[in-house]
Parts: sequence; C-alpha cells; structure tokens
Amino acid sequence: MRGGRHIAAVADAAFDLAQGECLALVGESGCGKSVLASALLGLLPGNAQTAGSALLGDVDLLTAGERTLARTVRGRRIGLVPQSPAAHLTPVRTVGAQLEETLRELTGTRKHDVRRAARAAAERAAFPVDHLDRYPHELSGGLAQRAATALALVGDAPLLLADEPTTGLDRDLVDRTVDELRRHVDEGHALLMITHDLAAAERIADRVAVMYAGRIVELADAARFFGTPGPRHPYARGLLNALPERAFTPIPGMPPELGDLPPGCAFAARCTYATDACAAQPHFADGVACHHPPDEERARA
Repeated sequence: MRGGRHIAAVADAAFDLAQGECLALVGESGCGKSVLASALLGLLPGNAQTAGSALLGDVDLLTAGERTLARTVRGRRIGLVPQSPAAHLTPVRTVGAQLEETLRELTGTRKHDVRRAARAAAERAAFPVDHLDRYPHELSGGLAQRAATALALVGDAPLLLADEPTTGLDRDLVDRTVDELRRHVDEGHALLMITHDLAAAERIADRVAVMYAGRIVELADAARFFGTPGPRHPYARGLLNALPERAFTPIPGMPPELGDLPPGCAFAARCTYATDACAAQPHFADGVACHHPPDEERARA
C-alpha cells in the first residue's frame, strides 16, 4: 500500500518448480522479482497483503504464519541467498562462527566436526578460508555475497532461493558461483534464481520465467528461450537483443511505475508490435502473455 492506495507489486504469478530443476526469474530492476521472493519467505512489509497460494509440499507459504516459517521453513526447507548479503550477516560474529552455528542448528554437525565442515562450506562457495575469522564489515561486497551463499548452502534445504547471487562478483567468480549452484541442483535440490544477468541464467537454468511490471509474461524451456526459436514475448526478445554478444540494441523507453500501470498490456508503449488489442490485458496461454506472439520466423528476427 502506498499513499492509501493498493499497489499490485506482483499479480498472476503462476509457476511450479521440481526437485533437481532451476527456474531463472529474469527482468529489469523494479519488475517485482524480489517482492515475489520476499512473499515466499514471509518477509514482506507489515502493510503488504497476499492472495492465492504458494505450496511447498504440504505448507502454504502465504498463510503458514511467522512461527511456522521461522521454525520449520527458513533455512531448513528454503535456503536464501539474499540480494543484500551484508544486511543479513550478523555484524558482531565472524563468518566462520556464523557458518559453524548454522551447521550445528540446521544439520546437527557435531562439535569436533563443525570447523572442518565450515571450511568445506566456504570453499564450496569460493569464500577464502583465511577470511573465516573476519567480521562482515571487513568484507568487500563480493566476499559478503560469497559468505551469504555459503550460509545458504550449508542447511541443505530442498529449495534454494537465490536473489541476485552474482551481484558484486567478477566474471570468473560469477561462473564459479553459478556452476556451484548448478551442482546443488544436480544433487536433487530445487533452485529459484532471481537475476538480471541473462548470461548467468543461460548457464544454469532449465526454464526461464520473464517478469515485467509485476507479471510473468513468458515461461519457457531455457534451451528454446536462449536458442531456437527464441523468446515469444516482445519484451523477452528485447532483453536478449540488448546483450552485447547479441544485437546490443536497448529496449526503448522505461518500465512503468507499479503504482501507475497503464490499462491492458504494460509493455505496449515500448512494443513495436502493439495494436489496439493491447489496450486489454492479455491472457497467459501456451507460455506467453501477449496478444501478438510471433510465429517462429518472426521470433528469429
């Protein structure tokens, strides 16, 4: 709610996620990706409202309540790599102490094994073990990100939610982090990766969900999305065409404010295929929400 008005930060977001699968949720900043992640963990502001359901096994995450989420979900059934890791690390404890505490609490690692296990967790997330005795304020942004990744992985939760897990990392560390997350998926875990880094998404994802102005506008197999015939929604094609290794053509205009969305398709003002039909909200069908999804020949263009 803003200024006494309800703002739909996320609407009609429907998807499933299986064990051993990575779904990459992509889109420009401000499109609602992180709001969706916060809703799944029960971390929305107090004035936020939710509707619908988000099932994790037999638990509806939207109605479970803080007690259930804190005791049985966060860390144990859902691991989180936060978008702002420095804010989620305990400032008065070293990274090593935080890893050891998490291991004891979530996995029951015995006291004489916990230091070795903490070092192994740090190495897995490419966090230098000689920095385990440092406090969060002594870390760079990239090191804080790797520390948060290590903490998220140690609980061995069946679902990992990674919100921009490559922020602040150079390309080599991005690839190492993404490959480690992929290994986590290949071990049988589910991963919802929220990112604006399409190169990272291409490297890790089994499926891709594209979000624009609070709505998922395309849901596709990653091989088809990044290969042939490519995305079907004009916005999704624009995201790929803006990459330097592709057409390097930016999408004209700016996304609308979530509090001031136009009627109908929110992308229409930026879309070269828009017609009068786009004044009505398109239904999501066959993996895309568009009045004019392209045929295969146009998708290659």
